[in-house]
Amino acid sequence: MGLDEDSLDYHGREPPGKLEISTTKPTNTQRDLSLAYSPGVAAPCEAIADDPEKAFTYTAKANMVGVVSNGSAVLGLGDIGAQASKPVMEGKGVLFKRFADIDVFDVELDQADPEAVVTSVKAMEPTFGGINLEDIKAPECFEIESTLREEMDIPVFHDDQHGTAIISGAALLNAADIADKEPSELEIVFSGAGASAIATGRFYVSLGADRDNITMCDSSGIITERRAAAGDVNEFKQEFASDRPEGDLADAMAGADVFVGLSVGGIVDETMVRSMADDPIIFAMANPDPEIDYETAKQAREDTVIMATGRSDYPNQVNNVLGFPFIFRGALDVRATEINEAMKVAAAEALADLARQDVPDAVVKAYGDQPLQFGPDYIIPKPLDPRVLFEVAPAVAEAAVDRGCARREVDLEGYAERLEARLGKSREMMRVVLNKAKSDPKRVVLAEGSDEKLVRAAFQLVDQGIAEPVLIGDRQEIWAHADRLGLEFEPEIVDPEAETLEPYADRLHELRKRDGVTRREAAELITDGNYLGSVMVEMGDADAMLTGLMHHYPSALRPPLQIVGTADDADYAAGVYMLTVDNRVVFVADATVNQNPDEDVLAEVTRQTADLARRFNVEPRAALLSYSDFGSVDDEDTREPRAAADRLRADPDVDFPVDGEMQADTAVVEDTLEGTYGFSELDEPANVLVFPNLEAGNIAYKLLQRLGGAEAIGPMLVGMDEPVHVLQRGDEVKDIVNLAGVAVVDAQDDEE
Repeated sequence: MGLDEDSLDYHGREPPGKLEISTTKPTNTQRDLSLAYSPGVAAPCEAIADDPEKAFTYTAKANMVGVVSNGSAVLGLGDIGAQASKPVMEGKGVLFKRFADIDVFDVELDQADPEAVVTSVKAMEPTFGGINLEDIKAPECFEIESTLREEMDIPVFHDDQHGTAIISGAALLNAADIADKEPSELEIVFSGAGASAIATGRFYVSLGADRDNITMCDSSGIITERRAAAGDVNEFKQEFASDRPEGDLADAMAGADVFVGLSVGGIVDETMVRSMADDPIIFAMANPDPEIDYETAKQAREDTVIMATGRSDYPNQVNNVLGFPFIFRGALDVRATEINEAMKVAAAEALADLARQDVPDAVVKAYGDQPLQFGPDYIIPKPLDPRVLFEVAPAVAEAAVDRGCARREVDLEGYAERLEARLGKSREMMRVVLNKAKSDPKRVVLAEGSDEKLVRAAFQLVDQGIAEPVLIGDRQEIWAHADRLGLEFEPEIVDPEAETLEPYADRLHELRKRDGVTRREAAELITDGNYLGSVMVEMGDADAMLTGLMHHYPSALRPPLQIVGTADDADYAAGVYMLTVDNRVVFVADATVNQNPDEDVLAEVTRQTADLARRFNVEPRAALLSYSDFGSVDDEDTREPRAAADRLRADPDVDFPVDGEMQADTAVVEDTLEGTYGFSELDEPANVLVFPNLEAGNIAYKLLQRLGGAEAIGPMLVGMDEPVHVLQRGDEVKDIVNLAGVAVVDAQDDEE
């Protein structure tokens, strides 16, 4: 089946199209319906009539964008009409929702006259918090946007004009830096003089380019002052009329620093590229075929060609989805009255800065594990990079406030965190822990510090002020990783092969001499990062430790258990995962350590997991799980969790609700708890789930993660005498950073 057939099948599946309306408030009872509609709805109506600003409080307006088109310039399809443009506008709505959690109504207007379009859109201002104009042909699009911006009190943004300008502008800032050229000195040539090209030329001037250094070409050649005087070009093209001699695109490109293609494919050849200045910047953005193929342009010269296209199969894709969702997110959240030039510049600068940062492993994996590091082949972030949301939107919001077009201000630090929470409940929960870690960073030993991921994690821990990492590993290898990745920091390194470890070997021997470890064997063992890190923590030379990235979990856990051991009030360690599903958070124990726990282990694991939940500001409600509900099955397996629950309820020091044994659905379904088992100690669904054995816990969390879409953080090790956590092989850098944050908070609690 070809692409066209696949697409028709995709769009035609039930329900047809790509968008639907869903309710955001309960509608289960008669009272719910009376609040949603008549008679209750009268109250917000009257409030809005008295104060129109209340529409942002009581309706969806604050998070609603209208995607508006008349279908006169749809992608590469041309003037196909309003109704035929609807799949594209729905697709735009999907992108708004997917990347910035913005709701959309797509509006297709069967209007060719610009004044009619303006009148129609203006009439919809009460409905929307912003208007995204789309696929409207030039030059009418200029008139429509400028008129609406003047006459409407909400943001109006024509993405076809400004989207490419902003994204390619970010690329231009970074490309100029790599080529060691100042934006004001760049000689820039445009192929194409439509709406997007003119808006991009204007925007480059806003970024520092010299208007006199911009040459624009249309299908008739260079747009010159003579052509403008002769009326050969429209008023919008006249803005970029040049005083240079007439000529064609090849003449314009000779000696140019930058080529910007917004025209048609295949019109630039190798000779034209070779005529450009040293280290040329080529943005060939015609779709689907660029003005010159990526490979052809790169091979045309021996120096560095910095190239971007509109295609996803080449580096540096100029993709508008990097802009409009996040620009509107920031504008909506401060209730901006417009999207002005300062807001667009802020977006471009934020994107440019993000491309210079270390790229998350998840993004690298999403793009086939290709290297993504700031340089000629990576000058703009990837569209699937989740950080774009909480980098660009705050920058846009701040610019709106600074320029006086915001109806309300936001606390930018708190705002960034709220945006991050839109990416998932787990991020919101981790932010609680990471903020606490930043308040008093601790020394965290990374026992496998020679690994590239650990070096990257160490950089982020320092950069974000979460912890003071100590890397155990080969010093030269660690510095080589940092240099290659462009990580400018000076981590503390302990190199077992180059440093005197006698005090640590002595302590290891002291601790393990009655377990068969001789002094000579201690000297050998201490060169192992797991043993060295464990002894450092035990001796107080570090506050916490992470290990396990390159070892099986049991072998990574063994040295800390031997050296650090369990806490004074604990006889057992356990592994806990925090899982978030939609807006629910549950802590799953034990999923990594205790194979067949008895009553004693289950009771202790429950207490330890409840303490961990509180570090995430979650009040624990614990359920000890089984295949039985409160004695419905009585055998050896069900008695252990039942006895553990009884013991915990009888303990005056246990200050959280706990019950069991119970089935998993009983523990998490409110109707079952309140109805069938109203006698339960749990008056709300459990958020601490203690499984009867390791097998059940491990299976459950993986099923929830893979089939239920749960996000997992962990495993977090509880019950240790000092903060020690064991990573899973294959964990990403963000997992390491998160677990280090947990370790720091553990150390803070121990200190208190």
